[in-house]
Amino acid sequence: MMTFRKVKVCFLLIFIFLNIFYIAPCYSLSLRGDLFKDALDLSSGGKFNLALQEWNQYLDSYPDDAAGYSNRGNVRLVIGDVNGSIDDQNKAISLNPSEIDPYINRGIAEEALGLWSQAKKDYMFVISQDSKNFSALYNLANVEGSTSHWDKARDLFSKAALYNPGFAMARSSVALADFQLGNIDESEKELKKLIRRYPTFADARAALTALNWSKGESGKAESNWIAVTELDPRYGDEEWLKTIRRWPPQPIKDLMNFIDLK
Repeated sequence: MMTFRKVKVCFLLIFIFLNIFYIAPCYSLSLRGDLFKDALDLSSGGKFNLALQEWNQYLDSYPDDAAGYSNRGNVRLVIGDVNGSIDDQNKAISLNPSEIDPYINRGIAEEALGLWSQAKKDYMFVISQDSKNFSALYNLANVEGSTSHWDKARDLFSKAALYNPGFAMARSSVALADFQLGNIDESEKELKKLIRRYPTFADARAALTALNWSKGESGKAESNWIAVTELDPRYGDEEWLKTIRRWPPQPIKDLMNFIDLK
């Protein structure tokens, strides 16, 4: 029996808080288990090039291990080999089609290539098997947003937040979708609640900066932005907001207008 646990990693085309799944085997005292654990430890420790070498060696010896392929695929995604990552997730799925996590991992890689329909299909399959899978719901919401379906994105972000109440980024994404859809009061209310609970949460403060500016509240905007620049200066980068964090266009426009004093 194998279980999955989440490890957060950075990837060039995916927002930094994306969830990557690693598999912890139960045969940890065996030679096979030791090899698996070594590769897993390197992966979760961020030593991705070394981890890739370990996964290669492991899979040379155990080419029937779906978990090994899925884990190697995650590492390949992180180091930028997106097509190789998809190949590994395909192998994992062919070996164990009932395990849902490789579908999520493949969807993430497909998103990196802008393959929205393929990613959507993978996430919808996961949701059909587990309707409360907040990772799949959140990722599917990002796909809907990337194809300008912000009403659908909002509903999916909301479900992700419902099934994981501590998922602050999902709640912030709901508020941003409301901002995009013109539900300004609802957006502002949620952002303020998030900031009260998580005072150092840069995403909510940056979104509230944009919202304040759109309402002509320049003093409030300045106050929130001072905190943002200290917490995470990437929010001043329009391209990062579009392609990595993947904000809706209206909040981006208002935040850039604030930065440019327009």
